[in-house]
Amino acid sequence: MGLILASISPRRCELLSQLRSNFKVLPSNVKELIDTSLEPKDLAMSLAEQKAKTVYSKFGENVLGADTIVVFKDIILGKPKNKAHAVEMLKMLSGKQHSVITGVCYISKGVIKKDFAETTVQFNELSDKLIESYVASGSPFDKAGSYGIQDNFPLVESYKGSYTNIVGLPLELVSELIKEVN
Repeated sequence: MGLILASISPRRCELLSQLRSNFKVLPSNVKELIDTSLEPKDLAMSLAEQKAKTVYSKFGENVLGADTIVVFKDIILGKPKNKAHAVEMLKMLSGKQHSVITGVCYISKGVIKKDFAETTVQFNELSDKLIESYVASGSPFDKAGSYGIQDNFPLVESYKGSYTNIVGLPLELVSELIKEVN
């Protein structure tokens, strides 16, 4: 059974390779339609479904889509637009707790299954120097909330839930969805 990951995220590819050694990577190139009327979990699942459906409609194989968002006090934090935006987000999260939500959608033989994982993350108090150094590294720019837990910077104090969810693909959930459909 072939599998297509509807994402070019290097982190998602690396994580999925822990479950499957053989899969294709085909980006959806979909313009993400963000419906702010949706709850964050529903928004993440909707975006994952948009990506999966776009690739499935072209190739008709088993397709996995995912989308990760960071939520702080009901504010959805996507990828930063520039350095100043990354600094702003990191200062906002410094010393505080937030949620990382990844929506996952798996389509096989026309059956669509979607769900989400949510992990609570507590940030360390971040100094201006640490934030500047992290932003200068270039790491924040392709990540929701402007950070990656897997980066070698002391940003995260603790978390409750799935580590792989914070990285961008909750492997436990992906495995369950694939088993449900196949």
